[in-house]
Amino acid sequence: MRVDLTGKTALVTGASRGIGEAIARRLAESGAHVLVAARSLDAVNRIASEITATGGSASAVQLDITDPNVRDVVKSLLESRPIDILVNNAGITDDDLFIRMKPDAWSSVIRTNLDSAFNITQEIVKKMIRARWGRVINISSVVGLMGNAGQVNYASSKAALIGFTKALALEIGSRNVTVNAVAPGFISTAMTDAMTDEAKRQLEGRIALKRLGTVDDIAYAVVFLASEQASYITGTVMNVSGGLYT
Repeated sequence: MRVDLTGKTALVTGASRGIGEAIARRLAESGAHVLVAARSLDAVNRIASEITATGGSASAVQLDITDPNVRDVVKSLLESRPIDILVNNAGITDDDLFIRMKPDAWSSVIRTNLDSAFNITQEIVKKMIRARWGRVINISSVVGLMGNAGQVNYASSKAALIGFTKALALEIGSRNVTVNAVAPGFISTAMTDAMTDEAKRQLEGRIALKRLGTVDDIAYAVVFLASEQASYITGTVMNVSGGLYT
C-alpha cells in the first residue's frame, strides 16, 4: 500500500543528518513538500537540493530550536504555507552518571528535547486545528520507555515527550489532528559505526532481531503515521526497537 502525501507540507526538525534526514527524504518520496530544518544551513541546503534533484519537493530552513525567537521563525513559515505534518525530531544527549551530572547538562537536554517541542508544536497546532487536519509525530526513544544508566536527563526528556504526546492527542483529536510518538531503539549511525566489533556484538545480543536498526526503519514508521492509513491512530507510542524492549 503506497502512502500518498501529495499536497501536504511537512516540517522536520533536526533534519541535517541521521534519522531526521531519512525522515525528510522518505516524506518527500511520498509526495509531501518537506521543510528540511536544522541549525546548519549548508547541510539542509544540500539535502533539500538532493531531494529536488531526484524529483521531490523540498525547501531548506535554518532553525535553531533552542533560539528564544524560534516561535517567530515558525510563525513566518506558517505565513507562507500551512504545515500539515510536524516531526519533532531534533534532540541532543549529554550523558553522565546522575551523581556527577551538572545542572547545565540537565537543563540543556530538557530545553532542547522537550521545551522546543512545546514551542514549535503550539504554533503549528493552532493552524492544524483550524484546518481540521494535521499530524504531529514526536521522535522519542526506547530509553524513554525503559531508562538507561548514565542518561537520566535524556531518558527524562524522552519520557516527558511521550506524556506530551498522549495528553495533546486527547486535547485535539476531535479536530482530526493526530499526535503520536516513535521510540527508536539502537540505530546504526556514525556513533555506533565507531564502536568496536565486540561492543557492537554485545549490543546486538540484547536485541530480539539481533541487529541494529536503520534510519529508514524509523523513517518508514513516521511516513505511515503521517498517512491517511493511520488516521485512526493517536496518542500511541510506536516502539521501533527490534524487540530490545517489549
